[in-house]
Amino acid sequence: MTEAAQLDAILHGAAFAPITDRAFLRVTGADATRWLNGMVTNNIAALAPGEGNYNFLLNAQGRIQGDCTIYREPGDGPATFLLETGNWQLETVHKTLDHFIIMDDVELTREITLVHDKAAMPVGIVLLGEKAPDALAAAMMTTNEFPLTETLKLAMITPATQNGKHPSWILTPPISSVPYFEIWSADAKDLSDISAWLGQKGATSVSVETLEAFRIYSGTPRYGTDIRDKDLPQETGQTHALHFSKGCYLGQEIVERIRSRGQVHRQFTQFTLTGSLPELPATLEANGKPAGELTSAAQIGDTIYALGYARREALYTHQPLTYPGGTASPTKNQQPTTENQHG
Repeated sequence: MTEAAQLDAILHGAAFAPITDRAFLRVTGADATRWLNGMVTNNIAALAPGEGNYNFLLNAQGRIQGDCTIYREPGDGPATFLLETGNWQLETVHKTLDHFIIMDDVELTREITLVHDKAAMPVGIVLLGEKAPDALAAAMMTTNEFPLTETLKLAMITPATQNGKHPSWILTPPISSVPYFEIWSADAKDLSDISAWLGQKGATSVSVETLEAFRIYSGTPRYGTDIRDKDLPQETGQTHALHFSKGCYLGQEIVERIRSRGQVHRQFTQFTLTGSLPELPATLEANGKPAGELTSAAQIGDTIYALGYARREALYTHQPLTYPGGTASPTKNQQPTTENQHG
């Protein structure tokens, strides 16, 4: 199946693919809520059981050291949390957090039950697309065919055991441009059965490369590629990662200073390119002077989409932007509207 057909399945149908690039930390202990809330940029204390939100981890200078989605686990008793991040940054995230556990009753545990013996074995499946909720609804009605039916009763993270199977999880990241679900299991056969079931029900199997193209098409940055440890939160445009009234956290002073003074000089932007597919990262210029950079790019049909950063004055004044090999035009939904925006 062509990439165009796979993208069409994501945009207008239901699609699924293996997940091989995620990792987990479990955060437990009597002080877990207070401590974790002081380490990340979003409001962890306000999460109800089963809810999650997207976060940055900052240093004291307000620079982004990593990103993650944090879910409060269901159940009664003291709150515990599952932190999902890219497997390429798990070591850094773990060390960054562990460094700040001093007199706190907090324990960080790598969730090894989600890791198979064979490194190449997928540990999860992503189900996404306009009709993905229909696939889940069908699953809830088809208990004899779908092995993890009980886990589908909650939209967020739901540990469950059915017929002696290993604990499994359904995660729903809180921010996505299309309906998006992650299905995790410590049982490789579960994942194989789920994939086969989804295919039988009309969902389209898509490649990792198609998921990457969709990420760029939907304007979603990736930490390590589009967001780096030199970047400030408001430069990335990911305001859903920030909470401005929850209280103090590491790097909060810089975030608040930027919000109050509006001193961000560049902005994360989605572009369409006219020219050749760039070698990344690629410098953007306006009137012969550096004006930003491209960090991700993908050709979809005849159109090249890209993500990157542009200086705000170049965006405000609609200066032509060039890169080695062509020109870059901000997409309409990326154009700033007033000079008083704070990122």
